[in-house]
Amino acid sequence: MRIRVLGSSAGGGFPQWNCNCANCDGLRRGSIKAKARTQSSIAVTVNGADWLLVNASPDILAQIQANPELQPARTTRDSGIAALLLMDAQIDHVTGLLMLRECQKPLPLLATPEVFSDIAEGFPITKILSHYCGVNALPLRLDAGFLPVPGLDGMAVLPVVLSSKPPPYSQFRECPRPGDNIGLVIDNPATGQRAFYAPGLGEMTPELLALMAECAVVLVDGTFWTEDEMQRLGFSSKGARQIGHLPQSGAGGMIEQLATLPTSVRKILIHINNTNPILREDSAERAVLTAHGIEVAFDGMDIAF
Repeated sequence: MRIRVLGSSAGGGFPQWNCNCANCDGLRRGSIKAKARTQSSIAVTVNGADWLLVNASPDILAQIQANPELQPARTTRDSGIAALLLMDAQIDHVTGLLMLRECQKPLPLLATPEVFSDIAEGFPITKILSHYCGVNALPLRLDAGFLPVPGLDGMAVLPVVLSSKPPPYSQFRECPRPGDNIGLVIDNPATGQRAFYAPGLGEMTPELLALMAECAVVLVDGTFWTEDEMQRLGFSSKGARQIGHLPQSGAGGMIEQLATLPTSVRKILIHINNTNPILREDSAERAVLTAHGIEVAFDGMDIAF
């Protein structure tokens, strides 16, 4: 089983279109050692031809073009995307659904009832798509254990409730519900190994760490380096945790949490904000991650497990 990182950035991508922070300006000028990134999404395959798309970013068309395996060209109208799964209802994870409206059948879409409610009412993508290809809604039950993925034999997923906020447009923004944001365990029955994916992780728990310790690889929230990153730069009045993300540094941060996992677990950060200094490959912050055995995801990264 393989995971392909289609996009590794947080919302807005890197560089962000209207941002002139040191990272974005430096990348445009070629004065820093860093790679451009599209907005976060992964695709998972068992056979190399049929894929589960996890989150549909606004950059989905560019991501499909950059990953030819997603277009096997078996018929005149074809796609390797057999099903889609949404981790949350954030704009940067669902807007790409609109770009897939030419699908020849209703899009097979897995999500929790809470996510479906937000994209039906607050940001009514499913209503819009009903005028095009439509959506085959496949609700994810949070109490049913591992679930098969329709159209993808040999793949099973376990949705895991995370403590994080729904999107700003949601009526439940300040009173989150279980199911607004999930992590995902992906099981490979052929090898007995598992991967854990959680691009939006606002709080770590002992239960989550125990789950991650049983995985071969974890891809987790890499949005901010510090709690006050956006505040210091004058981009927001809120800290990382208020926005719904666990920062890497500081007491109780992602570095400290990941250090408790077995050394056999491959640790990768994804969903990296354009302001985060770890985007610079020669930064002191990147060196800290390397010293802790933590990798930084990049677009096109391929992970087998």
